[in-house]
Amino acid sequence: MNIVEVTGVCKTYPSFQLKNVTFPLEEGKITGFIGRNGAGKTTTIKSMLNLVHTDCGEVTYFGLPLSEHEMEIKQRIGYSTGTVSWYPRKPIKEIVAVTRSFYPTWDEDAYQRYLTFFGLDENKKPIELSEGMKVKFNLLLALSHRAEVLILDEPTSGLDPFSRDELLELFAALKEHGVTILFSTHITSDLEKCADNIVYISGGDIRAACSRDAFLQTYGNPDETLEEVFLRLEREVRA
Repeated sequence: MNIVEVTGVCKTYPSFQLKNVTFPLEEGKITGFIGRNGAGKTTTIKSMLNLVHTDCGEVTYFGLPLSEHEMEIKQRIGYSTGTVSWYPRKPIKEIVAVTRSFYPTWDEDAYQRYLTFFGLDENKKPIELSEGMKVKFNLLLALSHRAEVLILDEPTSGLDPFSRDELLELFAALKEHGVTILFSTHITSDLEKCADNIVYISGGDIRAACSRDAFLQTYGNPDETLEEVFLRLEREVRA
């Protein structure tokens, strides 16, 4: 079952165009969103959250159009970008107190569990955190209200290899509990470890949206890794 449907989304900027972007997210699956810098990953994700106004197309969650049910949908999904840029001088516990008030599904036990898991100090301020810890804080907020869908833009950015592995293990555990995850990344080795599906975007076009195995079978050569396939496809596009 597809829990999210992105259909025909277009967005034109002076120097870039998102062209008829269409792909689904399967319920309880991890989808890796790959593409080089400037390919349209972040614009697509922002379109999925109504953070940019698209020129055309539709996004639905749980069978509901985002344009008509934005508040209800956003209560049920979590979003995290690579860094935290708001309230940099407020203690974490104050930011959490405000965030908690927006979510009737806020799970205090989950919050405490992830606070410990990520090794975060509630009395610290985002400005005092390393880039990796900022990522963990942003994920903490996204995970603490029992989101059914997680949309993550470069969630492993700034994390050391050990922390990345811990996070990927967390994604796998969340998937087992039925959580649907979309995450963009430049670290394609992360997708080798956990992704069920791949969405590949290049120059604003979706070039592939399929299972990881189908992607490797269709576009890969024998013994190529996902990273090697991606790099070769990008070279071919620009040849």
